[in-house]
Amino acid sequence: MSVLTRAEPGLRCLRAPNPGPLTGPGTNTYLLGKGDIAVIDPGPDQPAHLRAILGALRTGEQITHILITHSHRDHSPLARGLAVETGAPVLAFGDSRAGRSAHMDALGEDGRLGGGEGVDESFAPDRRLADGESVHVGDETVTALWTPGHFGNHLCYLWRGAAFSGDHVMDWASTLVSPPDGDLTAFMRSLDRLEAQAPRKLYPGHGAPVTDPAARIGALRAHRLARESAIRNLLAQRPATIAALTAEIYADTPPHLHGAASRNVLAHLIDLHTRGLVEADPGPYPDALYHLRTPAT
Repeated sequence: MSVLTRAEPGLRCLRAPNPGPLTGPGTNTYLLGKGDIAVIDPGPDQPAHLRAILGALRTGEQITHILITHSHRDHSPLARGLAVETGAPVLAFGDSRAGRSAHMDALGEDGRLGGGEGVDESFAPDRRLADGESVHVGDETVTALWTPGHFGNHLCYLWRGAAFSGDHVMDWASTLVSPPDGDLTAFMRSLDRLEAQAPRKLYPGHGAPVTDPAARIGALRAHRLARESAIRNLLAQRPATIAALTAEIYADTPPHLHGAASRNVLAHLIDLHTRGLVEADPGPYPDALYHLRTPAT
């Protein structure tokens, strides 16, 4: 069942009953405001969770806005049913192709890149939010911050010095970056953008609040740089496939998670290929053979 908690004055969190390896204890649905309520990430298309959201409303409250961080199926599908029940518009950066780089579009065009895990293909907001655009919910103001990386249309939402960080920054796990929807180059830039806001707290899409955002963002950046270093060190020894790199780098990770891990390795290799640091035969795809690029002399 959905679990409701009070996060701070003016904010409640309703956890959806969809636990799993990539969702942790479940998706966090946030109810923000008093009187006029914004729902952030209604979650998966579960009728019981829809009833829980509506049942969490207090006397005199009404849902006036539905805000989506990104359109994965554990975050956005319930938005349409909630909109039908309440008449509230669905707001997001765009549909499930919005915000994807031209480079990722080109790589993903023939389907060889794979990916597409958990995408809500039918998602379409009633209104698109631009980067930096503010939404007024009663007396509250929420500002969209475009943070692609985990997903092209990913938004964080800034509120009272805190941020709703979706799947971009979580305390319990690092974020899956699976091309072409995921983009490691963009992910690293987005870490910088969120860090520059100096949020006092992060309310993520899964798991507990992040109480020291600067430390967590720094740890995630260091984690990605360590993964990059490990990949480059292995390729310095010999050319390798993604499967071989994943087996060595994620030796301590349970085998059932190696599929997701290999997508992160692919994201790193595409980033390194884009920066001219590795070469791929026949190209930066899951089945390629990768090797370090020989510096020009």
